[in-house]
Amino acid sequence: MNTLLILALLLFTGLIFGRVVKLIKLPNVTGYLIAGLLIGPFCFKLLSRELVSELELISEIALAFIAFSIGSEFKLSYLKRVGTMPIIIAIFESLTATLFVTVALVLFGFDFEISLLLGAIASATAPAATLMVIRQYRVKGPVTETLMSVVALDDAVGLIAFGFSMAVVNSMLNPGHASGLMAILSPFIEIIGSIALGFILGILFKVPLKYFRKDSNRLILTAGFVFLGSSLATLLGLSSLLLCMCMGAMLVNISDSAKSIFRLTDMITPPIFLMFFVVSGAGLDVSYLPKIGLIGIIYILFRVAGKILGASFGATIAKAPDTIKKYIGLTLIPQAGVAIGLSLIASQVLPEYGATIRAVILCATFIYEMVGPAFTKMGLKKAGEITE
Repeated sequence: MNTLLILALLLFTGLIFGRVVKLIKLPNVTGYLIAGLLIGPFCFKLLSRELVSELELISEIALAFIAFSIGSEFKLSYLKRVGTMPIIIAIFESLTATLFVTVALVLFGFDFEISLLLGAIASATAPAATLMVIRQYRVKGPVTETLMSVVALDDAVGLIAFGFSMAVVNSMLNPGHASGLMAILSPFIEIIGSIALGFILGILFKVPLKYFRKDSNRLILTAGFVFLGSSLATLLGLSSLLLCMCMGAMLVNISDSAKSIFRLTDMITPPIFLMFFVVSGAGLDVSYLPKIGLIGIIYILFRVAGKILGASFGATIAKAPDTIKKYIGLTLIPQAGVAIGLSLIASQVLPEYGATIRAVILCATFIYEMVGPAFTKMGLKKAGEITE
């Protein structure tokens, strides 16, 4: 198949299955994932493993646009109104998931090193599926507003938690080495660098908007800056998600044109996001499911418990409205790219557990991506923000 035929296959299968799952009241994103799973290398094999890897560019573009769109939620007027509430919730839901998974695995007799690293990976949440559910149902309300901020902050908290866990494991495996200090500093360097460069690009973005006022030109500018931000993050070893998110956050606070920019972005991204989830579904390896074992079951169940209870506790501490306390935890189940990336790093640090770590995270990703959007919809529906 040539490239255009492959892209057509992604679009049409995603569109069809998005409609099919709508008949059983599931979010479109679940249908996109199922479509990818069926045409991918682990079911009907219309797409090979090599081809799925080559389509990684779609994922990079989609995640960059997703992060840029999430950045628009960080208006200073909103932050002044809600204060530190999203930050407190993000910290508690992330770290409670880490604590629950780590303690549970240790109590069931697994080594502390692998328990700690899997616990740290448990903190990460996938913003892509969350954003797609919100867009599909055009959701608005306090839970949705808070959720967008929490998932944006979540990965930063997760990177820091993983950095500290790496430092502890490194110090246990290599006592007296400086690697522990670098493991602590590395996520902070990555986060600060991503935020700083994102803010700089957001400021630079405003400059050409004075000279290019037509929608077509501004659409070109938007794509150019999003591509530039994602590529610079890759070149410099920074977080593309954080960088593009901060670029969007800076733009929405300094430019009067930001509203039109994000409106244009919303017009071009639906086919990109659809293809991203179909490709993600094609990459879900069902052969890992039988390998999950007790360690995987503990990871999956206790991460969910940690997210739900941690988010509720954080919302209580922050004196959030009751709907946020009750339902925001249900919306934080999805997990994907960041967790897989961290599992690769953890596998390098603990090579003897590498296969186990990869199997657990890949199985968990498969399950979370399939059921996570439905839980997100459930939480928003119970909060009264989805009415259909």
